[in-house]
Amino acid sequence: MIDYIDDELDYDEDDLLIREADVSDAHDIATVEQICFPKPWTEETIRHDLMENGKARYYVAVDGGHVVGYMSVWVLDYEGYINNVAVIPGYRRRHIASMLLEVMLDATEAEGIVSHTLEVRKSNKAARRLYEKYDFKETAVRSHYYSDNGEDAVIMWRMGELSE
Repeated sequence: MIDYIDDELDYDEDDLLIREADVSDAHDIATVEQICFPKPWTEETIRHDLMENGKARYYVAVDGGHVVGYMSVWVLDYEGYINNVAVIPGYRRRHIASMLLEVMLDATEAEGIVSHTLEVRKSNKAARRLYEKYDFKETAVRSHYYSDNGEDAVIMWRMGELSE
């Protein structure tokens, strides 16, 4: 089991590794979920996604053997549905979410995914700015979407074009 202490892990961007996750990462991803979200996904859900869901793609950010962030996306026909992006607090504002997003976009676009979508908390201005940097556009709002506090979700899309 990995214990995460926000600011005590040494960080060297040269040592950070972004890679596709596998089932052996399920426990660490679940730990990141528990740290980052008020209603985290369970380890069992993540393990099932990694083992049984052929549409699921997970990417992890690893520093010194520790998973410090992750992203999950489901590949649905020509669309990528981004489920979660999480970076533990002591590693935020170090461009790790950007790196995860770039790796995921490159990998899914190589699979033929041309558009990506996600929901983000209306109050999460930093995340919305991040997605806007990667050409995601706000397209709609889901009222009272988040069950922990009833907050609205902003739906964002990054639209590509199908090649003929």
